[in-house]
Amino acid sequence: MKESPKSLSVIVPCYNEEESLPTLFERIEKVAEDWPEDYEVVCIDDGSSDRTVELLREQNGRNPKWKVVILSRNFGHQAAVSAGLETVTGDVVAIIDADLQDPPELIKDLIEKWREGFEVVYAVRKKRKEGILKRAAYFCFYRLMKSMTEIEDFPLDSGDFSLLDRKVVETLVAFPEKNRFLRGLRAWSGFRQTGLEYERSARFAGEPKYTFRKLLGLASDGLFSFSGVPLRLASFAGLIISCFSALGALFFIVQKIYPGPFRELGLPIVPGFAATIVTILFLGGVQLLFLGVIGEYLNRIYTEVKGRPEFLVAEKVGIEESSP
Repeated sequence: MKESPKSLSVIVPCYNEEESLPTLFERIEKVAEDWPEDYEVVCIDDGSSDRTVELLREQNGRNPKWKVVILSRNFGHQAAVSAGLETVTGDVVAIIDADLQDPPELIKDLIEKWREGFEVVYAVRKKRKEGILKRAAYFCFYRLMKSMTEIEDFPLDSGDFSLLDRKVVETLVAFPEKNRFLRGLRAWSGFRQTGLEYERSARFAGEPKYTFRKLLGLASDGLFSFSGVPLRLASFAGLIISCFSALGALFFIVQKIYPGPFRELGLPIVPGFAATIVTILFLGGVQLLFLGVIGEYLNRIYTEVKGRPEFLVAEKVGIEESSP
């Protein structure tokens, strides 16, 4: 059993969370009594357009342990978490969203799991309070991801809510890729990992920031960043269609040479125009589909080659310039 960590950092990505922040401040201040004395809460403002930054500044004025990193615009949730990972200094680092769907009270339990010798402790959602379609989509995605990736122990139903050892944080920060799927990188990195089940609450206030389009983008980042299966599927589909085409060609050649038996069976001798058009459209659709798959990989290569930073920091509040 390890000793309790000497310092704790908590990363809180925020995007238009003015309605949730007062309650978040209250709940974290309350549970922080059970945390190491040397703790910090680093809030990453991801280009909010409401009073989020103003509230975060006020909280820093009341309690210097609350620190703020303000990004120059909205770069997305994964980029905001990455900005937090590059900023924090704690021996252990917790990641939690500001919407209070993930309970701050659970961080104490995550630390206890870390003390048992685990270097990554991720929270597993055993129950969600979202709509049935969204729950079904999450359920299917995680199992599809697990079946298509080479990560044997990819955790099911686990989001970014987790506790990471310092060396895991340094490993994730060192990864140069731009299209980040942090829960996938967390699993891929290895180390000793375990899950802790909890019941996820409904969003405390405001509207979900992960729209269907953003969720689809996150899912595609996960699949295309950790699996080459879609490309292999294109080859497999091409092989299957080619085999069926060869059998069809053989059928029509035999039919042309020996039409008698086909007439007796009532089969048409000449393929119909409709069948020809349907076949052409089907093959065209398959080609376009897999061109799109190839395009997804090319887009990610293009993004990496440009070398632009994943995010830009406009201002830091309560953070010394010497901090990493």
